[in-house]
Amino acid sequence: MVDAARARKLAERIQKIVAEMLERRIKDPRLGFVTVTDARLTNDLRDATVYYTVFGSDEEKTGTAAALESAKGVIRTEVGRQTGLRHTPSLTFESDEVQRNAAHIEELLAKARSSDAEVARAAATAQPAGDPDPYKEPREHDEEDG
Repeated sequence: MVDAARARKLAERIQKIVAEMLERRIKDPRLGFVTVTDARLTNDLRDATVYYTVFGSDEEKTGTAAALESAKGVIRTEVGRQTGLRHTPSLTFESDEVQRNAAHIEELLAKARSSDAEVARAAATAQPAGDPDPYKEPREHDEEDG
């Protein structure tokens, strides 16, 4: 096992290498507007997962996934050359769903805000069901009650 800090630094290095490769050397026409968002490396340095996002339609996202899969060997070779590791980690490309999840959360928050505003509007004109101020003066007891 390797120190977690070393694995994190290598993951950052792999992220930069992959991003540079996609920008400069990989010329696949299926490759869309890709951003490498993160890379994670297992503690044994054998497997690296590279997270990416694609700006575009579902068709472009599918094409980009295929392009990344076909370029995996070239990218892995370059990662091995630039990192100098004894065993170059195998690469797995995963679509990063953070942006889609963030948009969904924003949508839910907007619904909650509008619901809260509606409740506040209803509460502004609401009247109490009983006495407006039941605590303003103590109740008087009948003399029979004691």
